[in-house]
Parts: sequence; structure tokens; C-alpha cells
Amino acid sequence: MHIPMPETPETLLARLNALGIECRTVRHPPVFTVEESKALRPELPGGHSKNLFLKPQKGEGPFLLAVLEEDRRVSVNALARSLSIPRVAFGSPEELMEQLGVPPGSVTPFGLVNARPGAVRPVFDRGLMEDFEWVNFHPLTNSMTTAIRPEGLLRFLRSLGHDPEVVDIPLREG
Repeated sequence: MHIPMPETPETLLARLNALGIECRTVRHPPVFTVEESKALRPELPGGHSKNLFLKPQKGEGPFLLAVLEEDRRVSVNALARSLSIPRVAFGSPEELMEQLGVPPGSVTPFGLVNARPGAVRPVFDRGLMEDFEWVNFHPLTNSMTTAIRPEGLLRFLRSLGHDPEVVDIPLREG
């Protein structure tokens, strides 16, 4: 079986440019958590996310990429139920690499450039996508951050054959 090489940050950014999608990219030391990335905020205005790569627990259906506003508290199973998925578990590092072409710490909706349409269901927090003029994501590496307008990101994902959903994410109680 032939597995294509994952995109690189440079080829990803070239694809965005070719589609006329406005974005800005900043290089920085690698960050692995939301907390580490908060130190970079003066250079990166706009919305920031946490990205959850999940799989249906019984292996039925596509993987799920949930893109949430970074401070959103959520129960992954309540999120799954709201999307008509009975239960989910976190995808393994191997599944993440196979599906999105990125290691843990670099999970990003830009990883969908490496995913077969239909293999990963992209779901975006409505608050993140509607409350900010710019949203920020790693362009396949956690040593760079790219700011993009929400509508530009959705247009890019649709150009790849994905069907991104913008939904109201249920808040975690307590």
C-alpha cells in the first residue's frame, strides 16, 4: 500500500497562498501545551484552540477532530453524544500520524491536508469560529503558528474535500 508523504508547513502555506487565502505565520520555539503557547500571545492576536483527536470507541465511523476555543471545558463523551457518536477515546499517536500526518503536540485542523476526505470528521466550536476575526493554528509543526480568518480556514478545508461542521460545543458541568 502506498502512503503519500505528509505535507510540510511550506507546502501547506503554498496551498493557502494559491487559493488566495490570507494568513500570517510566526516562527517560535516549539510549544506542546496551551499553557506554553499562551506565552506567545503578544505576537499572535486572535482566537486560539485546543484540538482533540478522537476515535469512536467501537471503531465505527470516522475519527473526530474537535477544534475548541482553548479555555473551553468540555467532556469528550458529552461532545460525542451531541454529535450522535455513542462514546469516544483519544486516538493514539500512531493513528494521529497516519490520519493527520502530525505527532502529538502538533494537532491542528491544517493536518486535514493529509487526511482522506471522510476519514476524519472536523468539528469546530462555534464560539471560536464566530467570535474572532483571526484564529491561530500550528501549520503542521508546533514551532510555527499561522493566523487565518475562520472563513478562509473553512474554505480551505472544503477545497480538500472535507465537510467542516461549526457546532455549539456543550460545556462541561462543574
